Amino acid sequence: MIEKTDKNEWPLFRMVIPAFPEINIFTRQAKKTTALGPIIVATVANKLWGWRVEVIDENNYRGPRDNRGLSDHTILQKQNPAQVVGFYCGLTSTMERVWKLAEFYHREKIIAGGWHAHYCPEETLKHNIDLVVHGDGELVIQQILTSLKNGESLRNIPGTSFLENGQLKTNLPEFLEAPNLNDLPYPDFGLLKYAKIKIYPIGRIRGCSMNCEFCSVKGTPRWASAQHLFQTVEWLVETKKAHHFFIVDDRSEQDFDGTIEFFKMIAGKYGNRLHFTIQARLETAQKTKILEVMKNAGVRIVCIGYESPIDEDLRAMRKGFLSSHMLEWTKIWHHHIHWIHAMFIVGYPLKEKKNSISAKEAIKRFKKFIRKASLDTVQILLPGPGVGTDLRQRLEKEGRIFPLDLVPWSKYDGNYICFKPDNMGVRELQKIPAKIMSRFYNPLSFIRIPLRTIAFPIDFLIRGWGRWYRGWYRDIMKYGGHLLLRRWRKKQKEDNKFIERLENY
Repeated sequence: MIEKTDKNEWPLFRMVIPAFPEINIFTRQAKKTTALGPIIVATVANKLWGWRVEVIDENNYRGPRDNRGLSDHTILQKQNPAQVVGFYCGLTSTMERVWKLAEFYHREKIIAGGWHAHYCPEETLKHNIDLVVHGDGELVIQQILTSLKNGESLRNIPGTSFLENGQLKTNLPEFLEAPNLNDLPYPDFGLLKYAKIKIYPIGRIRGCSMNCEFCSVKGTPRWASAQHLFQTVEWLVETKKAHHFFIVDDRSEQDFDGTIEFFKMIAGKYGNRLHFTIQARLETAQKTKILEVMKNAGVRIVCIGYESPIDEDLRAMRKGFLSSHMLEWTKIWHHHIHWIHAMFIVGYPLKEKKNSISAKEAIKRFKKFIRKASLDTVQILLPGPGVGTDLRQRLEKEGRIFPLDLVPWSKYDGNYICFKPDNMGVRELQKIPAKIMSRFYNPLSFIRIPLRTIAFPIDFLIRGWGRWYRGWYRDIMKYGGHLLLRRWRKKQKEDNKFIERLENY
């Protein structure tokens, strides 16, 4: 039974979003935003009488730190002890941090949710965690906290897993889905402690109708109404003076009519004064109506999973399109949206190894496409055979996944090789992303920044403010990417023993 603390206060439920294992391309943005799912779960929990709730996002954290520079949970517990701790396990690369914190909190009740915990419940539970939640945690969090406060067993809660005499037990249904996303409350970002939010994550669509081999997001797409998301934006503008939003839906265009309705409502009230970043599929460019509505409503950045300009890769990934139209669709996106952030995967393992190309040829094709597409920022990652993906199942059957004692979960962030590659060596594949990005993020951009500044009056008269600013800001981002890439290359040199172990395996 959970009782009141010594201060005679209600018990505290602390939700923790674990830190990335090391600096990566997401680090900078993570300091401005947070994960939406844990905030919504915490918001639902906070509506339960008799409980206090807070969220600690270790990637956006400005509180007391330990000697490693991470959030100091010893001080957090002394200042405001939590009786129940929940861990967000949506990213495989952060699981080792979850286990470390679970060891610290082992005297408290610990629950975990997210894709990794869902697909690996037994592994999760063996690291001091009492309960794994499958699916939408908003449905069961109040039931869990009520049971804990009343001293009742957690073994009857639907959609959860636990260990009984060392054996995994799961209460069906295995994956819970909220029947009506319109019933979810507006996210309460005030529950986030020691953090500063500049980019507010919002969303209304869950699941994806595509079947990409490398993706673990499953389930039939479902969504809240456009009105519900619009009212969320209204509320955040009024209560938080929010201006910049990131729509976290994997595919903003999944509900075509609803997306158009939402952005029309935004444009009707705010014009294009708000700033939206979205995620969408490349071929959405064929639906120019939705792109025009997005532009009018203030969508300035679109994150697109290009994945690869190589047809053999796209077929293996099951992307649903080939490279023949990629440049044409990109040109349409450029016409409507201010900034394109392109996400790529290089070195994808093919089913037919005879179709694999050399590292040199892959680098050549990627560089050529990126140059022709005139992309604003790019992200080049290695294939991640994440838990729950068809790609991992295929590579496991082929015996190509490196064991966890060689490549632990902390390396599953797209920056490290996790499997035996096709038609090239381990070291060769490991270096490809840096070789491609070094052409894009190069030190020459630092020289172009002052030159563009000096040329501003003439460039402004000839091309206008928008084109000048885009080029100037792109060079700033490119130089920032160059500095990050330089740090990453230094880190790779330090990790030379890691590559040697893989080569000797």
